[in-house]
Amino acid sequence: MKRLPLSLLALIAVIAVAFRASAQTDTLGADSTRLQELTLQIQEMKLNEIMLRSRLDSACNSQRLADSLKIAEQRRCIDSLRTVTPGVPVVVDDDTLFTLYAGRSGYSAIDRAEMVNEIVTTIGSRQSLGRDSVYLVDNEGYTDIMYGRRVIISLTDQDALWQNTSRRELAEAYKPIIAAKIQQLKSDHSLFQLIKRALLFMLVIFILGLLVKLTNYLFRKLRRQIIRFKQQRLRPLIIRDYELLNKRRLGRMLILLSNVLRYLVYLTLFMFSVPMLFAIFPQTEQLALKIFLYIIEPVRMVLTSIVDYIPNLFIILVIWFCIRYIVKGIHFIANEIENEKLKISGFYPDWAQPTFNIIRFLLYAFMIAMIYPYLPGSDSGVFQGISVFVGLIVSLGSSTVIGNIIAGLVITYMRPFKLGDRIKLNDTTGNVIEKTPFVTRLRTPKNEVVTIPNSFIMSSHTVNYSASARQFGLIIHTTVTIGYDAPWRKVHQLLIGAALKTPGVLDHPKPFVLETDLQDYYPCYQINAYIRDADKMGDIMSALHQNIQDAFNEAGVEIMSPHYFAQRDGSASTIPSE
Repeated sequence: MKRLPLSLLALIAVIAVAFRASAQTDTLGADSTRLQELTLQIQEMKLNEIMLRSRLDSACNSQRLADSLKIAEQRRCIDSLRTVTPGVPVVVDDDTLFTLYAGRSGYSAIDRAEMVNEIVTTIGSRQSLGRDSVYLVDNEGYTDIMYGRRVIISLTDQDALWQNTSRRELAEAYKPIIAAKIQQLKSDHSLFQLIKRALLFMLVIFILGLLVKLTNYLFRKLRRQIIRFKQQRLRPLIIRDYELLNKRRLGRMLILLSNVLRYLVYLTLFMFSVPMLFAIFPQTEQLALKIFLYIIEPVRMVLTSIVDYIPNLFIILVIWFCIRYIVKGIHFIANEIENEKLKISGFYPDWAQPTFNIIRFLLYAFMIAMIYPYLPGSDSGVFQGISVFVGLIVSLGSSTVIGNIIAGLVITYMRPFKLGDRIKLNDTTGNVIEKTPFVTRLRTPKNEVVTIPNSFIMSSHTVNYSASARQFGLIIHTTVTIGYDAPWRKVHQLLIGAALKTPGVLDHPKPFVLETDLQDYYPCYQINAYIRDADKMGDIMSALHQNIQDAFNEAGVEIMSPHYFAQRDGSASTIPSE
C-alpha cells in the first residue's frame, strides 16, 4: 500500500479539530480565543509539514546519491574486468543465444548457461507442452523469463551492468531470442520433420548401396583388365640379368593392389555416410559429429604434422646432401691413394679404404646426431626412452663385437698382412682372402676357408711369408742326414746343385748349406734357398726334395734318413739301381 502525503494528513487533522471545535461551540458556544488557538495550531502544523518534507527530500537525495555512487563503482569494476572476462555463451542446439558474465545464488556463469541450455532443449523437445508464450515476471532484485510455469533464466542487475543496459531492457532483449529458439526446436521435433528425416535416412542408405555396387562392378572390370594385361603385355621385372619378379607374381601384386584400393574406397564411403546417417536425427547429431571427428581428426593431425614437418625435412635433406658429397669427395681421395696416384708421406696405400670407412662411419654418426633433434617425436619421453633402451642393449651385448672392431682397426694400421698374403696363424697356414672389421678369412693350401676373429689375431703371433718374399726373398729350408763316410764338401755341392735345379728357387742370392748337428751316426745338413713366390712354397719344397734324392742317387751317396744300421760285409747298397 502507498503512504498518504503529509499535507493530506494535516488537512484531516485540521478537519477533525474543526469538527471537535464545532461540537464544543454547539455545546459550549463559540469562543474567539479558541479559534485563534486553532489557527495557530494549523499554522504550526503547516510549518512541521514543510520541515518534514525537506527532511524527506534530503534523505531521498542522499539515498539516490549513494545508489548512483554504488552503481558507478560496480560499473567501473565491470569495465575493468570486461577485457579479461570473455563471458560464457549460452549455446542451444549449436546456436549461440546470448552471453552470460555474472553468477547468481551460488551458480557460476557456466552453470547458468548449462541450465538454460538444458531447460530450453527440454521445452523444445516435448510436444505435450502447449504454445505458451514466453513472458517476464519482475521481482525485487531480479526478473524471470518464464515459459508456462517454468523459469528459463533469472536476470539480475549485475547481468544488466555487464551489458550496459537496464535489467528490464535486457530481459526484453532476451525474450524474443528464447521464444524463437523454442519455436524452432518444436518445429524440428514435429511429426513431419520425423517422417522427412526417416525418408532422408532411407535415401542415404539407398545411395550408399548403389555406390557399393558400382564400386564392385568397376573393380571387377579392373580385375579382368589386369588379367588380360598380364597375359598379353606384362613383362617380368629384370634387374641386371636377375629376374626379380616374373609375370605371375607381378599379376598377383597388381590384383592385390586393386583389392587394397577397393577397400580404401569402401572405407571412404563408410567414413562419410555413417556420420551423415547419424546427423539426420537431432538425437544422434552430436554422436555423428563425434564419429566424424574420430575419423577426420587423425587424418587432419597427420596432414598437419606433415605440413609442419616440411621445414625440418628440408633441414634434414640439406644435412644429408652435405654429408653425402663430403663422403664422395673423401672416397675419391681414398681411391687415388689406393691406386698410388696420390702419395702422402707416411701413409700407405692399403690404409686408404680402411681410413675411408672409419671417416665415413664418423661422418654418418655426426649426421645422425645433427638430424636427431629434427626427427618427429624426438622430444617425446617415449622416443627418448626407446633410444636409451636400444643404446643399453647394444652396449651390454656388443662388447665382443666392439673388441673385434677395435682389433680390426689395430690390425689395419699395424699392417701385419694384406689381402693375398700367405700367412701362418698358430697352426693355420693360408692366404688372406678377406679382411672385415670383425673377422679375417684364410684359404689354406687344401682349399679350406678358415674364419678367425680379429681379437684372436691380436692375441696370437702371425707369420707373414709373402711380405718377406716380396722384399728380401723368402728362405725355404730342409734337412737331410748323410753318413760320415760321405765328404761334407761333396754333400754341400750336391745339395746346392739340387736347389738350383728346382723351379722357383733364385740363383741370386745363392742357396747355402748349414750343418746343424753332428749325430752319433750321421751329420745333419740344412739346405737353404731363396724364393719369391710364397704361394708356391709347397710345390717348390716338393720339387726340392725330389731333386735332392736324384742328385744323391746319381752321385752314389746314401741318405741316412730314416735311421737304420747297415754292416758293410757285402750287403747291397740302399741306392736304387735306376
